[in-house]
Amino acid sequence: MLQSGSNRKIVVFGGGTGLSTLLRGLKSYDVDLTAIVTVADDGGSSGRLLDQYNIPPPGDIRQVMAALSDVEPLIEKMFQYRFATSDDLKGHSLGNLMLAALTDITGDFAGAIQKMGQILNIKGNVLPAANQRITLHAELDDGTIVTGESKIPVYGRKIRKVYVSPQEVEPLPETVKAIKEADLIIFGPGSLYTSILPTILVRAIKDAVLACNARKVYISNLTMQAGETSQYTASEHVNALYDHAGSEFLDTILLNVTDFKSLYQDSEAIEPQIPVENDIEALNLLVPNVVLKDISTISEGRIVHDAEKVAAWIMDYMESAISSE
Repeated sequence: MLQSGSNRKIVVFGGGTGLSTLLRGLKSYDVDLTAIVTVADDGGSSGRLLDQYNIPPPGDIRQVMAALSDVEPLIEKMFQYRFATSDDLKGHSLGNLMLAALTDITGDFAGAIQKMGQILNIKGNVLPAANQRITLHAELDDGTIVTGESKIPVYGRKIRKVYVSPQEVEPLPETVKAIKEADLIIFGPGSLYTSILPTILVRAIKDAVLACNARKVYISNLTMQAGETSQYTASEHVNALYDHAGSEFLDTILLNVTDFKSLYQDSEAIEPQIPVENDIEALNLLVPNVVLKDISTISEGRIVHDAEKVAAWIMDYMESAISSE
């Protein structure tokens, strides 16, 4: 049940650019934000730090912290800076190295995130889905098992399911507490199989989500993702969530209705992207509340969610939910 008044508690699941975009919009509102972030990344700088320090990958955590930070723009830019020339540092971002260093100093990845959050003066809490190294696996439609988040999209085959090892990994107690106390739980936007689903593959997190009475919203992806969700309709995204959770748990799905052609006309150098089909008839059988809104824009040549529009809709949704109870 949603609480009236300020300081309502919103928990958001995901990772990468999609989650960061959403949080940039939400952080300007008077809400208590908690981001539960995937730690299944094994590519690039994160993958190298995994091998060298045996810590959970910091890449998605870093992006989310930067999105929630309230510091001078130069400080955030420095935190996100990626080295390009040195052989030893090439490909590493400064933020990843800082999180690795703090983990080494404190002896605890979650503790390092908390300390870094204080330095960046972040709005809200950033919690890893697990406080240890986990590995993401995918079973493809031909029975092939692929190990490693970065390798899964490379095969270009339909994904039957994903799972993590070790399977009995425990989340942080504060992660489960945040879910239990949430007024609203949001999934996405983001990579379905490699960002969103890994966060609920931790059994205690999934159980807490299913037991929580908070409204649960899925922010649908705008475009298909090569290697993960090619040819997926919106209802197929939802079915993947339900299959992995073992329950039909969503209350609402937010869909985009902006015509991509109208965005192309107003901008140059647009990267070709295929919109996710809003198969409304199928969605109405899966989700009680299907909402269609103009929520997309163009940024750096890509069609992305409009952070301000999505955040404004979320706040309106909360208010209407309160008034209807």
